[in-house]
Amino acid sequence: MSLQLSYTPHTLQFKFDARTSRGAISEHKVYFVNVWDTATPEVYGRGECAPLAGLSIDYRPDLEHKIRQVVELVNNRQVELSTDAELPQELGLQEWSSLRFALETALLDLENGGSGLIYDNAFSRGEKGIPINGLVWMGDRAFMQQQIEQKLNDGYTCLKLKIGSLDFKTELEILQRIREVAGADQLTVRVDANGAFTPQEAYKKLERLAKYELHSIEQPIRQGQGQEMAQLCAYTPVPIALDEELIGVQEPEAKDELLESIKPQYIILKPTLVGGLSASSEWISMAEARQIGWWMTSALESNIGLNAIAQFTAQYDITLPQGLGTGQLYHNNIPSPLQIRHGELWRAC
Repeated sequence: MSLQLSYTPHTLQFKFDARTSRGAISEHKVYFVNVWDTATPEVYGRGECAPLAGLSIDYRPDLEHKIRQVVELVNNRQVELSTDAELPQELGLQEWSSLRFALETALLDLENGGSGLIYDNAFSRGEKGIPINGLVWMGDRAFMQQQIEQKLNDGYTCLKLKIGSLDFKTELEILQRIREVAGADQLTVRVDANGAFTPQEAYKKLERLAKYELHSIEQPIRQGQGQEMAQLCAYTPVPIALDEELIGVQEPEAKDELLESIKPQYIILKPTLVGGLSASSEWISMAEARQIGWWMTSALESNIGLNAIAQFTAQYDITLPQGLGTGQLYHNNIPSPLQIRHGELWRAC
């Protein structure tokens, strides 16, 4: 088997300005990576490299140069790729998280016939759905309320709200209105602060949020404040999920130290940001060994990346709603077999 690579840039256009506590984005540049065997060039696997500004360790001006370098190393046969082996260290991908994810998924796709089948499981065969949370984006009160009503009408039993953009009083009022419609026994509510709280104010804000019987809060304070986060996790009235905190933590020893020192209630895994599928598997094993809950979340990938993440997720015994979707945020997404039915993600076959 002699494998070759190519790549294609693609700029995804949002249907609306996607707002987080870090600001708004209207487009997202990604790279599709193709891999094929020279003996059967008509069959190829595809992966997606989709780093996010302000988050990904490989959102860098030299990313495309790195992709070209990897393509040349493989195509000139200076480095051999294989569908049944780990990515070669000679490619130098330690600090290129989203590119590792792209290559891993492209190789798995090729190994399974190049039809978008990454893993053979009940989800990928269209026999079983994955429970997911309905994501409510930041915006003014009316925009957020409109989204909430639509998600409830669509049959979601778990909502996730981005907070930290509006004033805190308004966000509490939105949560109050949700609870007036559906109690905690009917609707699970998660919030994601994206590090918007300061360590000094975080605990008091968590106390006020606890009134609404939230399932969890993602990253209440910025990553890199280990001591403060550990203290919050120890005494929080709302379970805490680490998200951005995991980005850039590469070595097993560093992952072990982070989980042992902070002791979060949950971790959230985004393969594009944490180093791909093998890195996500390592995090899951470490979390489960410590009885720390986890769920997978996409990171604004196109349907290429979403398809791979969903199939990977379905390899596990899922007990919590996942942060997945069908890429409906974009005007110019890639056609996909993914569908949402009554708050579950399904793959049509």
